[in-house]
Amino acid sequence: MSKTTSNDGMLATLSEAPTSRRNFLRSASLTAVGGALVACGSSAAPAAAKQAATVTQAGGPKPGATGGTMGPHDTAAGAGVSAADAMDAMHEKGIKAFPAKTAVYGNQPMPPKIVKGVKVFELTAAEMQWETAPEQFVAALAYNGQVPGPQIRVTEGDRVRIVLTNKLKQSTALHFHGLELPNDQDGVPFITQPPIKPGESHTYEFVVPNAGSHMYHSHHNAAYQVGLGLLGAFIVEPKDKSQEPKVDQDVVFILNDGAHGYTFNGKSFPGTQPIVAKLGQKVRIRYMNEGMMIHPMHLHGMHQTVIAKDGWPLSNPWKCDTLNIAPGERWDVVVNCNNPGTWAFHCHILPHAESDHGMFGMVTALVVQK
Repeated sequence: MSKTTSNDGMLATLSEAPTSRRNFLRSASLTAVGGALVACGSSAAPAAAKQAATVTQAGGPKPGATGGTMGPHDTAAGAGVSAADAMDAMHEKGIKAFPAKTAVYGNQPMPPKIVKGVKVFELTAAEMQWETAPEQFVAALAYNGQVPGPQIRVTEGDRVRIVLTNKLKQSTALHFHGLELPNDQDGVPFITQPPIKPGESHTYEFVVPNAGSHMYHSHHNAAYQVGLGLLGAFIVEPKDKSQEPKVDQDVVFILNDGAHGYTFNGKSFPGTQPIVAKLGQKVRIRYMNEGMMIHPMHLHGMHQTVIAKDGWPLSNPWKCDTLNIAPGERWDVVVNCNNPGTWAFHCHILPHAESDHGMFGMVTALVVQK
């Protein structure tokens, strides 16, 4: 029987481990696994602090910063501190901060209201300040005050009603990506509906057709609106679950690369949250790429068994350690957590994940506890 685990739940699980977070990470050799994971600035030396200050609020190097290529001038050390020591201090500080707590987490499951048998979900699009990593705030557009927006889970055949209220300064619309809906519910302004003007609301209602891992997002000025956070997961459980894999956790991993930098579920490392599992458990991961770039997702230490593409089960599942997730795609994988330790888990386009400042952006970890 699958179990959904929220970001808050993952963080609580890690904090409740038998050892402290720092001791656990040390004992699991996270430092050796990655050298891995961004300094938010370092007090190890004046030079390190100065270099760390070139990290943007989105969690990566500013334009013109080193961005992962290092020369003698990039880590000029202060008196008595070598360039290597300064760089190492920034890498280490990021690891010790992980998983760093932020004020609000997105992708939280949203229970529907039931009105005469219809599952009703109310969404409000509005501006806000979003914390991608500790003390790194960015301008955002959000559904219900979270990035990604609330996670919607329904069952194939349900009748659902989604009411979107627009509190933005520009028009918007809502598209249900991957759902094979009647044309008038597709959510594309001037093709299937008028745009939803500022201050207005619009209601979508339909019987949920195809099962699988799907998404919802704006389809109006989309590069801007989706890039700033108007996106979310729309999960449809099949009526017949006999062919579903038996897993212990069901995790949604939304990738984005818009104005907030490179993010997993709206957060950049070290603000990303780990997946925490017990030895022998199975974890289903639903990748969803809401960005504009391909992201090859790489897990250390264990393979991923690929079971579905764009919501459709694969007749012949296959194994890999790195899976390419293109914009708009959804891939479902199952990981058999049979190798204990803390394992780096990241996009393998390296400038999306690591620089001489340490790791940032699209980096997290899978923690397998004995």
